[in-house]
Amino acid sequence: MGVTCSRRHKGRVTLLSLERRGLIGSIPPQIGNLSFLRGINLAENSFQGKIPQEIGHLSRLRFLNLSVNALQGEIPGNLSFCLGLEVLNVSYNMLVGKIPNSLETLGMKRLNTLFLDSNKLTGTIPKWLGNASSFVQLSLRSNRLHGSIPGELGKLLNLSILRVSGNNLSGVVPLAIYNLSSLIILSLAVNQLDGQIPNHIGLTLPNLQVIFCGGNYFTGRLPVSFSNASQLKRIGFEFNNFNGPVPPNLGRLNALERLTLERNQLENMEGDDFSFLASLTNCSKLSMLDFGPNHFKGHLPTSIANLSSRLEFLSIEDNQISGRLPDGIGNLIGLTSLVFFRNFLTGEIPNSIGRLEKLSRLWSYDNQLSGTIPSSIGNLTQLLYLALDGNNLKGEIPLNLGNCRHLLEVNLSYNNITGSIPKEVITSTITFLDFSGNILFGLLPLELGNMTNLIGLFLSYNRLSGEIPSTLGNCPMMEDLYMQDNLLTGSIPSTFSALKSLQNLDLSTNNLSRQIPKYFQNLTLLQYLNLSFNEFEGEVPYEGVFGNASAVSVVGNQHLCGGIQKLGLPPCKVQAGLKKNK
Repeated sequence: MGVTCSRRHKGRVTLLSLERRGLIGSIPPQIGNLSFLRGINLAENSFQGKIPQEIGHLSRLRFLNLSVNALQGEIPGNLSFCLGLEVLNVSYNMLVGKIPNSLETLGMKRLNTLFLDSNKLTGTIPKWLGNASSFVQLSLRSNRLHGSIPGELGKLLNLSILRVSGNNLSGVVPLAIYNLSSLIILSLAVNQLDGQIPNHIGLTLPNLQVIFCGGNYFTGRLPVSFSNASQLKRIGFEFNNFNGPVPPNLGRLNALERLTLERNQLENMEGDDFSFLASLTNCSKLSMLDFGPNHFKGHLPTSIANLSSRLEFLSIEDNQISGRLPDGIGNLIGLTSLVFFRNFLTGEIPNSIGRLEKLSRLWSYDNQLSGTIPSSIGNLTQLLYLALDGNNLKGEIPLNLGNCRHLLEVNLSYNNITGSIPKEVITSTITFLDFSGNILFGLLPLELGNMTNLIGLFLSYNRLSGEIPSTLGNCPMMEDLYMQDNLLTGSIPSTFSALKSLQNLDLSTNNLSRQIPKYFQNLTLLQYLNLSFNEFEGEVPYEGVFGNASAVSVVGNQHLCGGIQKLGLPPCKVQAGLKKNK
């Protein structure tokens, strides 16, 4: 039941293995009385308070795992008395202070694994860690450590895992780190490190499987020698200042699963040279490829269709890529995310895109795509996010888009789409719907009120006509409603009084009439209301949002009166019957 006793010394506890037991409270100091303990595993519970100093009395202790709790205070310095300790893991707690220098004693003995991830530790990485010659795994991720990476760590010749990501480390990575030939995982990401990656890294780290350097200030070119580290699975160099081309020989990395190069200054040096893409078609295990934003230009090669069928995430966004999307894109049947927004892509969206039945994200906004939205898009029944805005698409909204019953966000704005809004495309799951800036006409479907999870509805700059459906009052989560610059008539529905979450409402430049509803005064979250250039009449309310002239616009309504003085409206005339009563 998680407690193991010695066979030779009856009644003596040698192992506490109580991980994931839902335990709460503090770790009792009496644990220090269990002098025969060789192992303590209390991970993934809800222990609070400090780590008992008494654990330092356990001279036979070999491993201590207190990770994933809510422990506080500092790491006890007297753990150094546990001279046989081989594994110390206190990751994912709320520990503070510096890494104790007293632990150097353990490093000089048997300690081979030190995990201090995800705490609030401060100070610098101690130089004495370089004297822990038995170290195999050293992980200090997600703390508040600062300063440089000590060159002394380059003496840890047996080190297979070095993770210092998510701190405030700065300076150049010591060259000796790149010579630790036993390294399997090297994670330096999300710091303030700079300098260049040595050209020989693939030769000096032949066993490397994972390298994460993203979120730093590294410069220079990506080393061609990476192809010699034949076991590489994951390469992460995103959010840096790398320049030049991507090495064209990465296809030799048969184990490669992820390559993330976004937000650098990488480019193809000669026209349409995407030789690195052609090379990557040999990486049959590749599941993630991200090389945008960068400075790539030219036409995408047809070889992109030969990338691994295991590819799940493909992003080329925010480059200068032109030409058509290759028809063969439909061969990438494993894709769940296809991201190519902010380029210069032209031509039609390939009909073959309907073969990507696992796709959940399709983002291709801000290109120059033309033609109609292919009807095959209705095959993407797992689609959650669709963004085709800012293109030159025409034709009508495909009715079978309604087959995508899990859609959360749909953005087709600022194209040349015509026709009416099909009721078939409206689903209760949608939270964001933007059809603005098209040539849509006809009545607003009553079914808009079925979108009970809707947060934002944007239908402005079209030719929509008729009355605003009262069913929109059935959208209690609505925060943003923009329907300006249409041909809408009638009054604002009384059901809008139920939109308690409404923050922004723009109905300007329509043909709406009758009185402005007083219930807007009671919508306490409403902070922007534009009713200008309509045919409203009567008295403008004074309270709520109407009390802030910068939050309300009613200009261009010739028959309004009242309101606060800053709105500049004439006073309302007193009715004759009221005068006689006076």
